[in-house]
Amino acid sequence: MDALYPRLLVTRFAECFDFYRAVLPALAGATLVKGTPEGPYANWDVEDQAVLVLFDRSAMAATLGTADLPARPTEPAQDSAMLVFRVDDVDKALAHCLDHGGTLAAPATDRPEWGPNLRSAHLRDPEGHLIELQSY
Repeated sequence: MDALYPRLLVTRFAECFDFYRAVLPALAGATLVKGTPEGPYANWDVEDQAVLVLFDRSAMAATLGTADLPARPTEPAQDSAMLVFRVDDVDKALAHCLDHGGTLAAPATDRPEWGPNLRSAHLRDPEGHLIELQSY
């Protein structure tokens, strides 16, 4: 049985697939188990445990009967969720993610107020999901 894992609902499936296919092995040691850029589903595991699943947003909306609702809020809003990856080298992991289509949200910074020796950086995947890279 899998422990809890995130399932991201995305509209830009192929871009998100390419991004996570490129960065998850380096960030989490995850391997693609199922899926293609065409979607609507893909999942990555570490040792037979799910780490991340992508699912096409319109496919979920069809399942729930919510296809007539907007896919995103009409105004900018604060983030409501974030994926966090603990990595050995925040700067190197950030560069890897940016090289594969991530966009910088906050640069790599030492954050002693969060914990001794903690360093973090924040970026967004191609769909805009917030990701934190951290080491400590």
